[in-house]
Amino acid sequence: MTIIVLDGQGGGIGRAFITAVLPLLPEKTELFCVGTNAMATAAMLKAGAQRGATGENSVHWAAHNADILVAPIAMVLKDSMMGEVTGEMAASVSTSRAIRILIPTERCNTHVAGVGELSMKALIESAARQAASFAAQNS
Repeated sequence: MTIIVLDGQGGGIGRAFITAVLPLLPEKTELFCVGTNAMATAAMLKAGAQRGATGENSVHWAAHNADILVAPIAMVLKDSMMGEVTGEMAASVSTSRAIRILIPTERCNTHVAGVGELSMKALIESAARQAASFAAQNS
């Protein structure tokens, strides 16, 4: 089972997710990360991802090789994250056959009804529980 975490900018959401999910994962689960930039990748590696890569082609590879793909919702929105997410990245994530767990944020002017009252910590913890549950079911 391979979980790949995607993030951009400073990698804070990916870093927080990796920190939350690591204690919940079955032993054989691979946890990789891909950043839209080197700073995001470095933050996620520091949090405990086993391997990491950076850039558009790495996002494309991750989307086609992950069993579970975890990312801020901005990763499916072209030109989000101040332009870091290219159309190719957004298309790769949105067409991935992986189980996609998208963490909603309002930074990209996209509002998801029903989650506005939840803190980012609560959203990340929920995403971590979902990813661990899927990993355990398929290990």
